[in-house]
Amino acid sequence: MRRRFWGTTVVLGLLAGVAPVADATAAEPRHKPLPLERLFDNRAVSSDEHPEAADFDGSGASLSAQDLAAAGWTPGRTVGVDSARLRIPRTEPGRPDNVRADGQSVAVRGRGDALAFLVAGTGGDASGTGTVRYRDGSRSRYRLTAPDWRSGPLATKSVALPHINSPQGQRTETARLYVVTVPLDRGREVSAVRLPDDHGPDLHVFALSVRPAATGWSGTWSASTAGYTAVGPWVDRTLRLVVHSSVGGPRVRIRLDNTFARTPVRIGSATVAVQRSGAEPRQVPVPLSFRGSNGTEIPAGAQVFSDPVDFDVPADSNLLVSFHLPGAVSAAPVHSQAIQRSYLSTAGDHSGDSAPGAYTSTITTWPFLTGVDVGGGPGSVVMLGDSITDGVKSTQDANLRWPDVLARRLLAQDEVPHYGVINHGISANRVVTDRYPGDGISTDTGGVSALNRLDRDVLAQTSARTMVVFEGVNDVRWGASAGDVIAGLEEIAERARARGLRVVAATIAPCEGEKLCTAPGVDAHREAVNTWIRSSGTYDAVLDFDKVLRDPGHPARMLPEYDSGDHLHPGDAGLTALAESIDLRTLTG
Repeated sequence: MRRRFWGTTVVLGLLAGVAPVADATAAEPRHKPLPLERLFDNRAVSSDEHPEAADFDGSGASLSAQDLAAAGWTPGRTVGVDSARLRIPRTEPGRPDNVRADGQSVAVRGRGDALAFLVAGTGGDASGTGTVRYRDGSRSRYRLTAPDWRSGPLATKSVALPHINSPQGQRTETARLYVVTVPLDRGREVSAVRLPDDHGPDLHVFALSVRPAATGWSGTWSASTAGYTAVGPWVDRTLRLVVHSSVGGPRVRIRLDNTFARTPVRIGSATVAVQRSGAEPRQVPVPLSFRGSNGTEIPAGAQVFSDPVDFDVPADSNLLVSFHLPGAVSAAPVHSQAIQRSYLSTAGDHSGDSAPGAYTSTITTWPFLTGVDVGGGPGSVVMLGDSITDGVKSTQDANLRWPDVLARRLLAQDEVPHYGVINHGISANRVVTDRYPGDGISTDTGGVSALNRLDRDVLAQTSARTMVVFEGVNDVRWGASAGDVIAGLEEIAERARARGLRVVAATIAPCEGEKLCTAPGVDAHREAVNTWIRSSGTYDAVLDFDKVLRDPGHPARMLPEYDSGDHLHPGDAGLTALAESIDLRTLTG
């Protein structure tokens, strides 16, 4: 069965508005655009002391205000939402805090690439069609789906809360809220949004904002959150993470994510520097700030960008991004296969240290850090992939993943723009099935599926221009049919193209000889997917990575000179061959 999560992303936000409000009155005409908080007609949040004061779903159940506060969602706070910002209202528990969508017209202003809605369905998943009105008089339609607050997928939730309140007492049951994004006509200014009115089960809207386009920035490095794992615990420690730039620029900002978490994390001071060697910078690290402050707190599942700072980021160079964790951290969102040594300090804030002496331990993951952007440039190409894109079996610390080699090729020519290349490969990732369940501490770091992470890892990335998807081998190795993979790849293309991205697909590489790949039927499904990629016309361009890597005398196997030895992952030579096979013009059309 084909699953559709149009525009759903793991991203946080809460009730839009700024002050306590009363129920919308019948005297206010439906066609007149009003601020969202003036339309609130439902009470979703109650205090644990008075759970009867709210009734979210018509049966007396509600969200716990204490649980929301424990997650860092405090009234009046502005929260980062995958490049959008939503403000939590100063609404007391038991007061109206959301609207049941029924065709109301909401006053919304701004230019951007998407609308972000914080939503939940009650009584089942709710899906309906609404309208965006622009200041120039034009309109566009959108489709909005709100998964159910009690049974919707954890992999795409924005925040999970451990309890549900009811007049009979508090129940230990996971409640969910979701942020869903829908595309806008770029360049046009939004003036109003009409909410859906054809959705079946109740579709509740808590927040609505325009996500601005990331003008003036290019992503130079990025990594996906692959899971939420136990660490340390780290108490009063500093992380110094080593990352590799693709393009350079005169300004820099970093992105930190508390993805999948249920509790906030405190970030102390942070810095950036160019690496000399190991944990030693070339020069004194440059301090970073967060909305003017030296540090910040990231609510559960949320995201922060540092303020722009003048700093010359060289292209094709290692950076040291350091940040102090003043509190106790026992679990963290991580990218597990960094293929790069980074550093952990002894106790204290060592983010500004020029000497490496305090960094006595090494780690091979990237916790919290998910992006580095540079000022200027033409934008970025996003690689959505699995372990081959992640660089598994490439030489550690050498930056020989195939996207790294491609980035150097782009820098060395002038035929196409010098795009940033950002790598969103996750080892063990699949197109249609989650490896990491999307909630809680887990030892599995295969990530949620490509479908479920598409918004966060592609559509919300800084100045994304082109997406290259190279996935599917893990699906067929673990029993998925060619039809399942094709349906997933087709949906990925449709969703990315709807956001204005150029879409490129790579064929699945041969892997016979690896235990799971050698099972009966696996290669037939792989070949069926590849035939579809080559012939369907669904993607704007095709990279035939299967042809590059396969042994002409035994097409189900990889050429020995490209094989890392496990028959699944190319080694350095094979990864280089992939990058060098790409006609750079396919990235631009």
